Order: sequence, then structure tokens, then C-alpha cells
Amino acid sequence: MIVYHASKKGFIRDVFNGNIADEIDHAFMAHLGRHTSPNEVRSWRNSMMYMYKVIDTPDIPDTSSIAIEYQIPLTSKRVDFIISGLDENQKGNIVIIELKQWEQAKLSSKSGVVQTRFQHGESEVTHPSYQAWSYAYMLTNYNETIREQQIELSPCAFLHNYQSDNIIANACYQEYIEKAPVFFKSDAQKLQDFIKKRIKFGAKDDIIWLIDKGKLRPSKQLADTLLSMLHGNQEFVLLDDQKIVYETALELARNTASGKKHVLIVEGGPGTGKSVVAVNLLIQLTKEGLVAQYVSKNAAPRDVYTVKLSGSYQKSFINNLFVGSGSFIDAPANVFDALIIDEAHRLNLKSGLYGNLGENQILEIIRAAKFSVFFVDDRQRVHIKDIGSKKAIEKVAESCGAIAHYAKLSSQFRCNGSDGYLSWLDNTLQIKETANIHLSSEDYDFRIFSDPNELLDTIKVKNKINNRARVVAGYCWDWNSKKDPDAFDIVIPEFNFKKRWNLSSDKNLWIIGSNSVNEIGCIHTCQGLELDYIGVIVGKDMRYENNKVSTDVTQRSKHDQSVKGFKSLLKENKKQALQDADEIIKNTYRTLMTRGMKGCYVYFCDSALSQHFMNQLQPLHEERKEIRIEPEINDDVKYIDFLPLYSIKAACGYFGEGEIVDELGWIRVEGIGKLNRNMYIVQATGHSMEPIINDGDYCVFRANPAGSRQGKIVLAQHYNFYDADYAGGYSIKIYHSKKKQDGSENWTHEEIVLELKNANYNPIIINEENSEEFRIVGEFVGTIKP
Repeated sequence: MIVYHASKKGFIRDVFNGNIADEIDHAFMAHLGRHTSPNEVRSWRNSMMYMYKVIDTPDIPDTSSIAIEYQIPLTSKRVDFIISGLDENQKGNIVIIELKQWEQAKLSSKSGVVQTRFQHGESEVTHPSYQAWSYAYMLTNYNETIREQQIELSPCAFLHNYQSDNIIANACYQEYIEKAPVFFKSDAQKLQDFIKKRIKFGAKDDIIWLIDKGKLRPSKQLADTLLSMLHGNQEFVLLDDQKIVYETALELARNTASGKKHVLIVEGGPGTGKSVVAVNLLIQLTKEGLVAQYVSKNAAPRDVYTVKLSGSYQKSFINNLFVGSGSFIDAPANVFDALIIDEAHRLNLKSGLYGNLGENQILEIIRAAKFSVFFVDDRQRVHIKDIGSKKAIEKVAESCGAIAHYAKLSSQFRCNGSDGYLSWLDNTLQIKETANIHLSSEDYDFRIFSDPNELLDTIKVKNKINNRARVVAGYCWDWNSKKDPDAFDIVIPEFNFKKRWNLSSDKNLWIIGSNSVNEIGCIHTCQGLELDYIGVIVGKDMRYENNKVSTDVTQRSKHDQSVKGFKSLLKENKKQALQDADEIIKNTYRTLMTRGMKGCYVYFCDSALSQHFMNQLQPLHEERKEIRIEPEINDDVKYIDFLPLYSIKAACGYFGEGEIVDELGWIRVEGIGKLNRNMYIVQATGHSMEPIINDGDYCVFRANPAGSRQGKIVLAQHYNFYDADYAGGYSIKIYHSKKKQDGSENWTHEEIVLELKNANYNPIIINEENSEEFRIVGEFVGTIKP
């Protein structure tokens, strides 16, 4: 996703006019539904002035494309600055520039890591060259268009306030500086030369737009890449906080010879890369000759990893790498150099089939290892016996005399890279109040189904792509098929929906089974693993009543071990028991609804709960508050606080043909940056551009837009085509064009396509013969909010 997109000429204009920070912030609001922090706005204002000076040269073509805050697909990571075009061989090139306002830094003993000061104090962060290179690597690996069109990516970093020293340019970072050169305060000319070498010409097709709209490669699954990783191949490049956690853990593990016992507690929500970091640690430590094991309470991830490695490694080797959390009851003290505990929130007090062995799994693990790292998410406690909270691990570490260290993973690599989705889910489940009240379709593919059969059919279609789509459910139905294979378990009679739990056939391998899309999974067969698409059936254990998301543990199946013993706890402490049950049920559905990399589809047994979730989705068309139109205003506020409103025909006549027309009135405009006389308002009609522009929206346009219009929303006038929305030859659509060179090496339009956001409408296609009968009258700036 591109937050800000313009030609070089347009970018230069926005910076020169002092609008750039406002333009980016407005685009942020349009795309993400929120403004960013004042600090980030100031950062844009400062850094973009430096980039303005760097690229303001005729040697870099005006038609090259600029993108600011480009979000890397399937992650929450954003690239600061991109410029694209063609090199001297007419080959597509993209220069990725990470911008830093740092003035000082300190060396770190960790690979690819530096220390620098922020407002809250000193922090460890990835070296700017490592960051730029890793972002380029992620783009190349996720985007099919880059590979197919052999587009060259050239990452670099620009520290425009930093005097060159022996810190950032230290030899210990040379490996990354060679991949992504770093430019300092006095290196503006060098950076300009770096760009000029790669961007000689503008491209007929906007390369940035092609990449943003290009086909994504299938996302890597950790289980599928495990064998390659053990063979020494780099399958995942760790980004930002992942890299910091990984290097911190490596350093602590390597320093165990000091005799001090160390514990690292890493907090991270769903999709933040806990398992990726854990497995990378296991492989690296094993490669270095340290005795290390990957530990998990849940057997499903271990069983999946075992199957993926079978045939390439002996079973004894695999079993020594991946072990259960109850394996350390009798382990001697410090027998392991490192133990890596994934999904540590699932640790239990006791071990064994009957839960009667050992003392405390957290204690046994810390005692058995010189160094242990716990990956934990307190909101994924889904069993009444789960004790592995951050607080509990802290307490046990202290009792063992261990030195505790802390780290966080916050960047999102699941749920389409949407931090907003997770916040929205917490808010909607009433787990935690957040600012994300409504979820946009741009954030994540979240859908609510009124029929479980339709949900399953949709998941089956998604599963045909690569066997990475499944349906799961809360454990509200008895396991009847365990004794009677012909019986059904999940039965919803009003829809004639009958399915079986997966537990009999594929068991823990259900998530990779070839036919398991026809069975329903549960929390125990998917926690710690991920899919591309997840379907979730929410049972009667959660409902909505009296404006509250309520839970009812009595609706859970009698076979559900996760709430076994609840009745006894109810007698001992009713309030605590109900609180624990509420937490477990909500955490279970939160965990299930965050298994999907690309989408989550849900059926609710409780219709009121379904409506509650539906109400939290951003509607395609919200009820409109009245926008005040002033017939007359004072001249001194025109184009300062107010813009003129025209009919769409009048706007095209005035700004397109130069006709004298009267405005319909004036509207106060706020929140879109500095106004000027090239800006005006028209009212949209029809539904072809929903959800970006709704029927009746008042839209601000800028006349005579400079630079590339590729991928932008425009107001267009065309004489030979009819637009049903506007009952004639006017359109508000997304502009795309294909160009070709004539004999004089001039670019001409081969085809212009006016695309729509609403798939129920057809695009308008204008061929070469009719391109002269077509005019761009304005470039969309934004809609006016009442």
C-alpha cells in the first residue's frame, strides 16, 4: 500500500509549497483512517526537505515516481522513501531510501545493531543499512512483479543530520553497508549520484504502481522452510525488532560461560514472528555447537515440524531438537546451553498424561538451562491450566537467581500486516479498549457469514490455491465421532450443517493434511501455526447481550479439557472462576481469528454477536451529516478556509475549457493541507468508487495536476463515452494508461483505462484514436468530513 505517491515534479511542488507533511498526513488518513503522531509529521517535514534538495536536479527526470511510507505487503513495515524509473539500459529501477534524523549513535556488540537516542532514552535498533537492505529483500521475496520484470532494487540509508564517524560506518557493519550504502550529512551529492546512476528516464508504466498492484508470491510458511533452514539456507530475513530479539538472545546464549544464569522474556502478539525467531535461534545455536532445544507445550507445531523433516534426518535427531514442555522433570541443572520456549503462555504447573508429575514446568526449564528464552503472549492463555504469564516467569526466574532480560516483538507479519486488525479485534471482543473502533476492508479481509455452509464453501475455494485454508470452531460440540465414526460432531441443524472434528484422522497434522479442509479444527491443532485463510465458527459460549460481549462456559462441550475443573473452582472462588473462564473463551476466539495471514471468515451462532461485529466494520456508506454550503463569503477567506463548489459539468467547463461559470456556493475545508486557487469541490454521484468515494460525497480536486497520474483518482472529461454515474461524459475514476513511443521517441497514449473500486461496475476504456477527446480536469485530494 502506498501512502503518498507522486511524480518527482509533483513531490518537488509539494515540498516547495510547504504542503508535503500535510499531504502525507492526509493520505495517511485516507488510507489508514487515522492521523499519525506530531513527531512523525515533523520528521516528514524535515526529512523531505533534504530529499527535495537531493533530487532537485534536471539529471533526475521529472517523470520518475516517488512513494513515501510504502507498506511492504503482508507486513506492517513501511519504507520511508522510494524513487523509481529506468536506467540507461531502459531497465526498471527502484531506489529505496531509509531516512534517519539521528545525530549520534554508539557501537553494539550485536551483528547489524546500533544504539541511538530517542525521546524516551537510548535504544538498540537495527543499523540503517541493515534495515534498508532487509526491506528490499522482503519486497523482492513477496512481489512477483519485481521478479517477472527483473526490476532492480537498490537500497540505501540517508542520515541527513549525522556527521560521518567511525560508528555508523564502522568495519563491523561493512557486510550490510556493502548491500545498502549509507550517506551522511555531507553526502547529499553522493546520494544524488547514486540515484542518477539508476534513474535516467521516467517509465511509461509507473513502476511503483505496478509493484503495489502486482501479484504477491505465496507467503512462506515456517514449517515448509524448516528443512532448507537446517541445510544452512536463509529463508527469513529478520526485520527490526525481530533482529534485535534474535541478536540479544544469541549474545546471552554465547555468554553462558560466565556462570550466570540468564532468562530472556519476549512478549509478542499473534503474527509478530515469535516462532520464526525461535526456530532461527535453534538452528544458529545448534550450528555453533551449543546444546539447544525448541520447547512447546502444544504438540501440533512439533508434530508438523517432525513430518516436514522426516526422511532427511533421523528421528532421534529431530526428537532432540523439538521437545515437549514436560521433558525436564528430572533434567540435571544447567545441562542445556539454551532452551527456546515457544508459546510459553501454554506452560503448565504439572506434567504427564494425568497432570501429576513434576513441580513446575517454568522452574524445571530455567533450572535445566544456562540460558532460556520465553516467547509469551498473555492474551493467548486458552486453558485453565496455563500458567506461563510474563509475571509468573519473572517470579520463577528471580527465585532461581537468574538475571531477567526483557524484549518485545510488535511488528505485524500476519493478518495482512495490519496492526489495526488486532487492535480492532481486542476492542470488538471487549478484551481491551483501543482506538480502532471500525475495521476497514483495506486493513484485512474479514468477512461475516450468515450461513456456515457458505463459510466452508468459501474456505474450500481458497484452499484449492495451496492447501492453506481451514475451518476451526470453539469447543462447544461433543466429540461424538470418537466412538462412532459415522456420527457428526459440529451440527447446526437450522442450516443442515454437519461436520466432524479433525481429531480422529490427521490429529495434530490436520493443518497440513491433504483432505482436512473437510474437517473442523480446534485451538489445539492450530495454535502456534498459521494459514493463509482461516474460517471460524463461534459457538454459543460467546454471545452479545446488554451491550456486552458475554461468555458462558456451560456451553462448552463436556469433552473440553481446557475448562475441566471449572465447577470445582466455581465453588472455591466464583468471581475468579468466572473471570478465568471469560478470559479463556475470549482468548481462544482471539487466537483462532488471528491464524490467517490473508483473511478471516466468521460464522456466529449468536445472531446478536454477529450484528455486534458487523456494526464494528466500517460501512460502505455511512449516514451523512449535513455539510454547510455558504452562498456568499468574504474574499479574505476564499481559498484560505473555503473552496468553491461547482457542478461537475461546470467544473469541467471552467477548469477544462476556460468557460466562465458560477459556483454553487462555498464550503469550509479542513484537514487536507494548504488551500490554493487551483482547488475546488464537486459532489460525487453513484457507487462506482465505493468505499473510497460514496454517493453524495463532497470531493476536493486540484486542477492542472503535474506529473504522473498513474493509479490516482481523477476527474475526467471524455466526449465519446457515457458514464452512468454522471449521466454523460464525466467521470471520477482511477486513472491508468499504457504508452508507446512514436518514431520521434515521444510518448503517446496507447490506451487509457478509467478503473473503479466497486467490482459491480465496468471500467471505461479509451483507445488511442479517442485519446484526444479526453481531458484530465483535476486530481482527487480527499473528501470533506462534516
